[in-house]
Amino acid sequence: MSEPTPTSFRDRARALRADDWPTVEPLVRELLGRPVEDPAEFEGWLEDRSELDAACSEARADLYIEMTRHTDDPGAAGRWTRYLEEVQPPLQRAAFDLDRRQHELHRRFTLDPERYAVLARDTAVDVELFRDENVPLETELGTLDQEYDRLVGAMTVRFDGAERPLPEMARYLEETDRGVRERAWRATADRRLQDREAIDAIYDRMIALRHTLARNAGFETYRDYAFRRLKRFDYTPADCAAYHGACESCVVPLQRDLDRARAGALGAEPLRPWDLAVDPLGRAPLRPFADADELVERTARVFARMSPELAALFESLRGGGCLDLAARKGKAPGGYQYMRDRTRTPFIFMNAAGLHADARTLIHEAGHAFHSLLCRGEPLVHYRHSPIEFAEVASMSMELLSMDFWDEYYDDPDDLARARREQLEGVVGILPWVATIDAFQHWVYLHPSHTRAERTSAWLEIADRFGRAVSWDGLQEPRAAQWQRQSHLFGAPFYYIEYGIAQLGAAGLWLTMKERGLPAALDAYTRALSLGGSRPLPDLFAAAGLPFDFSPATVERLTAALARELEALPA
Repeated sequence: MSEPTPTSFRDRARALRADDWPTVEPLVRELLGRPVEDPAEFEGWLEDRSELDAACSEARADLYIEMTRHTDDPGAAGRWTRYLEEVQPPLQRAAFDLDRRQHELHRRFTLDPERYAVLARDTAVDVELFRDENVPLETELGTLDQEYDRLVGAMTVRFDGAERPLPEMARYLEETDRGVRERAWRATADRRLQDREAIDAIYDRMIALRHTLARNAGFETYRDYAFRRLKRFDYTPADCAAYHGACESCVVPLQRDLDRARAGALGAEPLRPWDLAVDPLGRAPLRPFADADELVERTARVFARMSPELAALFESLRGGGCLDLAARKGKAPGGYQYMRDRTRTPFIFMNAAGLHADARTLIHEAGHAFHSLLCRGEPLVHYRHSPIEFAEVASMSMELLSMDFWDEYYDDPDDLARARREQLEGVVGILPWVATIDAFQHWVYLHPSHTRAERTSAWLEIADRFGRAVSWDGLQEPRAAQWQRQSHLFGAPFYYIEYGIAQLGAAGLWLTMKERGLPAALDAYTRALSLGGSRPLPDLFAAAGLPFDFSPATVERLTAALARELEALPA
């Protein structure tokens, strides 16, 4: 017996194959033409639109996931390219038409401001910024980003008797043999430099396109346009500069002290780039798992000990095609969590190679998945996604809050202490690195007509300002191209300061745990994450008991706490 044909709008949206524009268009037209006569009908319209948006979002997610899982598969790449060229442009125009209708309805009907203020504010910005002439530019930017992913995903080196993808080479930087580390680092750097020219060309074109996007929308610079487009209502470029200054004055000195201590322990004077991941006392690299299956099993035990709720959330990820964790040739670099909005199921992607960093990555991405799952009951898809500044609190906090349970990865107490120390040193390290990448982006888009030589000079000056106590003698070319490894610069411009803001929030929740215990910290975590994106950013931080502040006073307080904790841990 055949399934009955869906009749309600929501049922039809849920059954929609949304990777094909001709099947989506009739529902868009129906929403645009539907009479709305009172607030109740407007609320129903909003929920119907949400189901359509969720279907379209999931279609995009499925295609992106397959493309990044198999960058060497022409079929997956072709389907993604077809989507970018044939589906995304009319969908963007339709989204604008729906936003404009929604904005008009918000002005006609008064809805509960507590419930709808964020949605109305965000929609108004989307209407304000949309320009039809920018749609093909966005399509080209998506294609360029895909080409960057393809180039990086195809990078391999012949090392230790086998051809290895670059993510796998990270394990050799933990080897106690300094010669092995140097050979691995140089092999990786040399391979990256082979595509330096091609990646520079991609970035040059992206900068020009983004400057045109901004000018088309009436902005002097892409930075100003990006801040508006990213809906940064609660902080400004001046606040970012304050964060940069706080990192320079409070965090960089601690990082360089840690580097000098590392150099002394290693007997490596001066410290070199291949000396940063190895254990400074010459102990064997941490190996928390043998393969992806074991990584999942051990991580499940971590969450089970933290709380029954986290255990249940993680168990829900183990089935249904929610995980692709092992490194292999042809996978795009990095890791991510992508919420499939129609089925409300997260997907976690990463390149596990047996490193401690891989265990930390899974915990991090699981934090994002928990966020998605905790607010999955929200009927409006817009509110099932929070601002990135808080979304990263969900993931970074989980790294810090889970540390006391990492004995599930390590039987040896010394290894456990090492892992915790690495985590806290990583927090110290990420804060100035965020400042580096963010300051670089500000320079790039405030000087859109710069030459490559000027870009290199600016990068090196910024790297000196925030960099570690490491000698790059004889490595000028790899250092000058180091920024090319940061994929956010290509696919998500200005998306990086969020990591710094969120890391401060995560450190704040860690202090809550230290001062009031894990249950109190998890209560605050769950309470805030359950709000999704339904409240303004400062309110989300407040729900977690955190100040929305990244001034020198906040950075200094948290840096001092990290320094004390590191002092108490064995080297």
